Amino acid sequence: MGSANYTAKDITVLEGLDPVRKRPGMYIGGVGSAGLHHLIWEILDNAIDEAMNGYASNIRVTLHADGSSITIEDDGRGIPIDKHPVTKKSALEVIFTMLHAGAKFEHGSYKTAGGLHGVGASVVNALSKELVATVTRDGARWEMRFKQGKATGALKKIGPARGTGTTIYFHPDAAIFPKIEFDPALIRDRLEVASYLHKGLKVLFEDETDKTKSHFEHREGLIDYLNAIVAARGTKRVHDTPFSLNKDEGLRLDLVLQWTESTDEHLRSYVNGIPTGSGGTHENGLRAGLGKAVRNFIETHNLSPKGVTLTAEDIREGVTGVLSIFIQEPQFQGQTKDRLNNSELVSAVDSVVRPALEHWLNHNISVAEAIVARIILAARAREASRAAQAEVSRRSATSTRLNLPGKLSDCTNPTSEGSELFVVEGDSAGGSAKQGRDRARQAILPLRGKVLNTESVSLAKVLENKELSDLVTAIGCGLGKSFDLARLRYGKIIILADADSDGNHIATLLLTFIYRHLPQLMASGRIFLAQPPLYRIDIGKDTFWALDDAHRDAILKQHDRNGSRARPEITRFKGLGEMMPKVLWETTLNPRTRRLLRVEITDQIVTDRVINELMGKDASARFRFIMERAEEAEELDV
Repeated sequence: MGSANYTAKDITVLEGLDPVRKRPGMYIGGVGSAGLHHLIWEILDNAIDEAMNGYASNIRVTLHADGSSITIEDDGRGIPIDKHPVTKKSALEVIFTMLHAGAKFEHGSYKTAGGLHGVGASVVNALSKELVATVTRDGARWEMRFKQGKATGALKKIGPARGTGTTIYFHPDAAIFPKIEFDPALIRDRLEVASYLHKGLKVLFEDETDKTKSHFEHREGLIDYLNAIVAARGTKRVHDTPFSLNKDEGLRLDLVLQWTESTDEHLRSYVNGIPTGSGGTHENGLRAGLGKAVRNFIETHNLSPKGVTLTAEDIREGVTGVLSIFIQEPQFQGQTKDRLNNSELVSAVDSVVRPALEHWLNHNISVAEAIVARIILAARAREASRAAQAEVSRRSATSTRLNLPGKLSDCTNPTSEGSELFVVEGDSAGGSAKQGRDRARQAILPLRGKVLNTESVSLAKVLENKELSDLVTAIGCGLGKSFDLARLRYGKIIILADADSDGNHIATLLLTFIYRHLPQLMASGRIFLAQPPLYRIDIGKDTFWALDDAHRDAILKQHDRNGSRARPEITRFKGLGEMMPKVLWETTLNPRTRRLLRVEITDQIVTDRVINELMGKDASARFRFIMERAEEAEELDV
């Protein structure tokens, strides 16, 4: 119980960078993988700011052999090292030890910049067990070292040097991050995107963990980027030459658009080189301008279809595009900067895009007519699937249990809170799960065989699949535009499949369906993967459960180290159906003893590409994936 005497001495004052270490999630979004990599993006943004303002042309990023430390180097002007007039400390020390310090609040040093909150460098320093800043400028090289946000020594002059630039080495603090392991592929993708957004920028990524180097330079900028996206998604183009718009005066804007035969809209947007995965006002302005331009063209040329009304979604279906804008004072939603909030940009982007796109359509009539035909096709397909979609909505939007699938063994808990739905592979496994479950909290829905691969499949065909239709009905929140998370009947949706390759395939098919058609469930953290054991290991009177081969080997090694003479007896389960209900409860269903993996999307762009490559129609993408990773395969479960 708190003290009744509440006085000034009870108030804690966090000084310097202590608030960052106390609440890192407020500054980098969390201490998981996304937050860890956000440290790189903060320092990288500073280097890119130098490049986009014309002061740097080369960036070098090195992932060191330990896999947990990074060096980022640019040939920009170099961070100032002279004394700051207010703090009487070097500008370098001020930038790395004080929040809201930097040259980007005024417009004299940077016309545009990504790091406008002035906390990036200092936050990285606060969350690092070691950070070394090396600056080359004014004919000399200077160095300053830091630990956990504090300088460990004075700024010192190393010696004479030519040129200018900044080099930042940092190693994140294990006291903050539970796991420090950088993802080379994620870093490589981010650097390649930077080279697309800034024509002429040369980026080198050196990965010392596998001794590889990657060079990125794209002279065509966003057009090269769009071509790469369309190729990666494996979709057929409606027209060959994309729409391209470059504007340098006033609002600096770069835009490329391409209509494809894909069934979704795929837009990637950036503000001052920073990806805005959650969109914002600049994307809203683009969508408004695009819709008006296309509608004006259709009305001018009397191309309006009969019997169907074109919606904004019809016009944008199949559009693949990249939007990059540069503004002086971006207002991001939080330090993670994934959504832009500048309200004036809706009309500003709209007024730039609409006339330019309308002019392009009117001067490329054959291309424009092909685009309009694609839009009309999308509208008619939407009308055709509406009846089927409405049927699923009617079946799922009910407060009673009368319309639920017959094979669903529902729980007795009337609310979603605390309730769980296990989507189980096969009737035999479903039988064991039904007998072993907690009937009050846990519902079981067995699926027959492998479900439909929904990648690149129309919604109408998806709804014809009984297994998936039953799943949507059981979940209860509808599909597509009728989706309503408030109607969700279970707090957790848990995929329970065998611990072998077939089980992994079934789980992947279900995740593909949920990612494409029920993405809100993933975004809200409702999707989980159960972790049933693959092996039972009996050693004397003790029983151990191993998830996979590596876990089995670890248990056996521990047994050897303990010096036990008992001979291990190992049983490999062929499937969940082999498990007795009591065993399935103890290992997989019991909330006190089980293991669950929450499914999260940390990088929307990479996830979209991987699912399209592995589950899409283009077999060549899977062939490349297999060939590139063939050496990593130790044992195949076939």
